[in-house]
Amino acid sequence: MKERVILHSDVNNFFASVECATRPELKDKPVAVTGNPKKRTGIILAKNEIAKSYGVATGQVIGSALAICPNLICLPPHYSLYEEIAEKLHLLYLDYTDFVEPLGLDECWLDVTDSLAYLKMTGEEIADELRRKIKQQFGFTVSVGVSFSKIFAKLGSDLRKPDFTTVITKKDYKKITYNLPLNSIIGIGKRLEKKFASIEVKTIGDFVMLEDDYLTHLMGINGTRLKDALLGKNVDKVANYYTLPPPKSIGNGTTTIIDIIKRNDIEKVVYFLAEKVSARLIKHQVMAGTISLAIKTSKLQKVHKSMKISPTNSVKILAKQSMEIADKIWNYDFPIRAIRLRASNLTSANVCQLSMFDNKKDFSAVVEKINQKYGKITLASNMATFINKSSHPQE
Repeated sequence: MKERVILHSDVNNFFASVECATRPELKDKPVAVTGNPKKRTGIILAKNEIAKSYGVATGQVIGSALAICPNLICLPPHYSLYEEIAEKLHLLYLDYTDFVEPLGLDECWLDVTDSLAYLKMTGEEIADELRRKIKQQFGFTVSVGVSFSKIFAKLGSDLRKPDFTTVITKKDYKKITYNLPLNSIIGIGKRLEKKFASIEVKTIGDFVMLEDDYLTHLMGINGTRLKDALLGKNVDKVANYYTLPPPKSIGNGTTTIIDIIKRNDIEKVVYFLAEKVSARLIKHQVMAGTISLAIKTSKLQKVHKSMKISPTNSVKILAKQSMEIADKIWNYDFPIRAIRLRASNLTSANVCQLSMFDNKKDFSAVVEKINQKYGKITLASNMATFINKSSHPQE
């Protein structure tokens, strides 16, 4: 079997890099994309290299970051911009191969095995060319790993940042990666890291020495699959970009500015989240057959419930069904600080012509199409407001 040549491209400090690249006035200044302290999400989401040189770290509280970097420029996230840039990056990757598989907004795997002959380039040369093109066209940098499998390509892109190409071959993958911390691997989070550390398994090399039965006991079948991948036995395929499956679920959540307790206030938050979820369902041309609502109290207690519904991507129906769940699981007798709405059991949506004069139709798809084409303009905002008011006559 032909050995695969797989790249993993990872934009360095994606959110902050996009902000700096699209706003020339931020050049040579320490910049961070942050949450909103008033919404109690006041942490650093991303920082540029200049801010990093001061010691600013992702996840750090904003006040702490400002203490070590008083001139730090803190910006709110602009997710629609990040999605737009991500899609443009995908188009560039597709110049090299159809096998492009996104991992979040800022990372992608590319299988260029079948492209090497006609491009007359090696995997490393393609990676270097991508880094140059992205720097020229987008104004920021990427780090690229080149290897024979997805897991080692990903490890390669993480090894040297920013703006490096790292090659990991079948001859040297053990030497390069087996001394790395266990949490370097996708799929090993804090909980598993602590569990393995308690038995003195702290590196990738330690992990692959474990017996299969023990790994199955700790992680289920994923444990042995991960071990096989790290032993170079299991090489997962990179998905074809044009046949990527739709997401398994779509959700959105928010932490409220102040604690809320009245049903009317909770309903407004739920409707806001339903608008976000509906827009993403429409974008992916899917409908939800299950809706889930999760509530977190001011004392961090959690309650949640799911409910099957007739497939829909309608804002009004998603909001109505979510409030039905809220009425079942909540007595509106204790302050709430966070709400999350999730749509799952997704199926393909049938496209139909919406009439502006049929009050039985939902305008969600129309609003979202206008927003996607022209941005959040006044027309879309006013229409969304109209939908809010028409569906909430008691307000």
